[in-house]
Amino acid sequence: LPLDHPDLATSYNNIGGIYESIEEYSKALSYYKKALEIYQKTLSPNHPNLAACYNNIGSVYENLGRYPKALSYHERALEIRQKTLLPDHHDLACSIGQIGMVCSHMGDYLKAIECCERALKIVEQSLPSNHPDIELYKTNLEHVKNKL
Repeated sequence: LPLDHPDLATSYNNIGGIYESIEEYSKALSYYKKALEIYQKTLSPNHPNLAACYNNIGSVYENLGRYPKALSYHERALEIRQKTLLPDHHDLACSIGQIGMVCSHMGDYLKAIECCERALKIVEQSLPSNHPDIELYKTNLEHVKNKL
């Protein structure tokens, strides 16, 4: 494959995910950024893979405690997803929920609650009532409310 092929970027993104799962955040970030660089060169600016990559980078920065940077990447992911997905799509809830959790870490509990409530509403509309993600979003909302 050419060095800027989108399939190579997908592989980099997947490798980044493995490193993130074992808490090797600097390696994860390196692979996610390689993927992002290729996606930015080869895909349209609103491509779902770009949103996923921004989301992944935001998650790493969140895990590293670099909340303003995490927020910036999660907001970029959300911008793309709002342009390309239906309003009840699960990926929108993911971005909104992650923004909520980052806001919570930053002490902006009112915005965090607003985001977590919005994310929960989306998953309740888009997923079966017994889906485990619904419980996760409820738990996140309660966690943030308890910080007030």
